[in-house]
Amino acid sequence: MSLLSDLALVLFWLSAGLLVFTHFGYPVALWLLDALGVGGDVGQPRHRPVGRIPVVLGDEDTDENGLPRVSLIIAAFNEETVIAAKVENALALEYPRELLEIIVASDGSTDTTVGIAREAGADRVLDLPRGGKATTQNAAAGAATGTILAFSDANSVWQADALGLLVEPFADDRVGYVCGQVRFTGPDGGNLEGAYWRYEMKVRELESEVAGVTAGNGAIYAVRASQYIGLAPSGSHDLSFPFAMAKRGLRSLYRPKAAASEKMVPSMDGELARKRRMMIGLWDIVVGEGMISPRGYGPVYFFEIFSHRLLRYASPLLHLTLLAGNLVLLGEGDVYLWALVLQLALLLFALIGRWIGWLPFRVARYYVMVTLSIALGLWDRWRHGPPATWEKAEGTR
Repeated sequence: MSLLSDLALVLFWLSAGLLVFTHFGYPVALWLLDALGVGGDVGQPRHRPVGRIPVVLGDEDTDENGLPRVSLIIAAFNEETVIAAKVENALALEYPRELLEIIVASDGSTDTTVGIAREAGADRVLDLPRGGKATTQNAAAGAATGTILAFSDANSVWQADALGLLVEPFADDRVGYVCGQVRFTGPDGGNLEGAYWRYEMKVRELESEVAGVTAGNGAIYAVRASQYIGLAPSGSHDLSFPFAMAKRGLRSLYRPKAAASEKMVPSMDGELARKRRMMIGLWDIVVGEGMISPRGYGPVYFFEIFSHRLLRYASPLLHLTLLAGNLVLLGEGDVYLWALVLQLALLLFALIGRWIGWLPFRVARYYVMVTLSIALGLWDRWRHGPPATWEKAEGTR
């Protein structure tokens, strides 16, 4: 074999192995680590019951039952169709009203969001200039009075007991961030995001048990006010907070019983547009904010970041490397012929999935869409710079 063939051989099998590992091997590895009791990078026994130890917040910040004061922050941009229902949902939460501050932060809304939020009963409504979601959340966090800051999307509906369950783990001083479970509702229109999200939640549940989650969600999560990080406009609480907490020696947990629901994007094209927008700031988070740097991580948490985040985000490059190596190795054995057939079949199935709803076609289309969104987001970032504003996903209100 030539030097080119030798290089192609290494790159082909390395790319194939990493792709298989990040999608299938990683959950198995987490399960084994959990079964073996490995993890707990914070330095304390990993299975110490969370929420059953003395509250570490100051007495002035809690009631007689040890419940902390919470500021629930709802960032909103032109949410006049849902903001009243969202405030009503917050007011109906099973949490002491005197310990709950409801803040609606309007990111330069041009509709009646601000007036409706005030009429609905929000404690504070911030009418801010347009600056992007992270900038709006930063302003709301600066104005909040709670020792715990909870965050929610304007179209998220929380179960009545969700807030109490979400803040309970903060009784453990090793916990810096907690996310709940979001359930997607409505017809999928060919979009498999709901099924994929259920898979993701199982993975995050294992991560939470081992060393901490590597990402959250925008629908339902909370952070200690003392640990809040003011992010740049390109930042994302979902991706930035968990790894930043790990670098501070704090755990980020997943609390599946703290549940919320949101409408699913009703079409695959809409889902691609949503994910593409989400991926624009990825470079700034992975490189600029230091997700890629192992400094400050415990070894098990870095394994999680590498396996679940960095390899997933590298999947477009891994697929291109796999295909290029495969083409060079054609003629070196039947395995490379069949590998090329499988790759082309994936692309063909994804194309057919646009018109035929048979499950294998839909799965192929969804997988290609998710992978493509990473590359398209990076392309948009290179062309236009980091994102500064945000838009609602079509059909989710």
